[in-house]
Amino acid sequence: MAGEAGQGGLRWTTPEDLREQVQRLWERGRLLAERVAPGEMFPLRLALKAPGSADWSDRFDAVRTWARSLQQEAQGYRVVLREVRHRVLGRNAVPGEVWIDTLDEALALIGKQRAAQRFDALVAQARTRQPALLPWLQAQPLRALDLADDWPRLLDVVGWLQAHPRPGIYLRQVDLPGIHSKFIEAHRGVLAELLDRALPAEAIDAGSSRFEPRYGWRSRPVRIRLRLLDARQALLPTGTEQDLTLTHDTFARLDPATSRVFITENETNFLCFPALDDALVIFGAGYGFEMLAQAEWLQRRRVCYWGDIDTHGFAILDQLRGVLAHAESVLMDRDTLMAHRAQWGDEPDFIQRDLPRLRPDEQALYDDLRWQRIEARALRLEQERLGFGWVQDALALALAR
Repeated sequence: MAGEAGQGGLRWTTPEDLREQVQRLWERGRLLAERVAPGEMFPLRLALKAPGSADWSDRFDAVRTWARSLQQEAQGYRVVLREVRHRVLGRNAVPGEVWIDTLDEALALIGKQRAAQRFDALVAQARTRQPALLPWLQAQPLRALDLADDWPRLLDVVGWLQAHPRPGIYLRQVDLPGIHSKFIEAHRGVLAELLDRALPAEAIDAGSSRFEPRYGWRSRPVRIRLRLLDARQALLPTGTEQDLTLTHDTFARLDPATSRVFITENETNFLCFPALDDALVIFGAGYGFEMLAQAEWLQRRRVCYWGDIDTHGFAILDQLRGVLAHAESVLMDRDTLMAHRAQWGDEPDFIQRDLPRLRPDEQALYDDLRWQRIEARALRLEQERLGFGWVQDALALALAR
């Protein structure tokens, strides 16, 4: 954008405008990218808005002042003059083009020489230690500058994984001077970008977006919490309440004697779930049922899901059926909703997408919720707001079916 020049608010390019043009190139990373792999950017012609022929007649003094200012402040750029012939004023030389001949001149114009030197040091380290990362530096130079203090350690991590592909250990077990698991965890995003460029394809699980499995680290095990609701089917001979937390691998191999499995999203409801014959309850804890997919024994059990009566509750039910297609819903029906009108609340960030795995009665209630047909607001009835007697009766009825 041209700045103010001359009189009357004329928009002719000023020295500050020229600096802003170069500053924008810096902010887009284009100047530093030239430090990695010089291209054909320089010499660089800058945009110049100059006075027109009418300005020479009407604002001669302002034009002369503008031309003098542009040339006097020409530090880092070169002004090419052109001859203008005027029937009254005769021949005059005025700025016609502005050029920056070298990258160093561009950096000097905006005061970025020291930052560029710092970036050069990062490039030099990469050329020596990890040349495969030079394209990343060229594409992300400003991010690299922000990481300058950590760059040597990032290269250390990359080099260690090259020497130990898919190590199968926890991050905490990496033994590198000055590097600990918190450093790796804090830089997962940038490390993923670097490792994708530096590691061979066989060292990367391209099908996983999570850091640990993608690069072969050992992941913290997913844990599943359950309660046995029938004391006669206790898994441990302790004579105490069977509230157990298991790794997903152990859970997958469990195969308990119970034929009925309930899943609830609320911990209080999980803890207060009434005693039931031949049943257990799982604490679902929100979206994400991949952990249940490996438990083949669940396919042979009757599974009932209890969630909030709102759009997200039905979305979780829909997701669960992606793993356990035979899962039923319980306490998520229209009668339960209407019987607890005094307990209705508002659902923040409700959803309206289609949920293809809902059954007809669930679909009808979900449609009424997502299109706000019951009331002109996003309704929700949270699990813990249900009367406990109502819960007991509904669960007994569900078991009787």
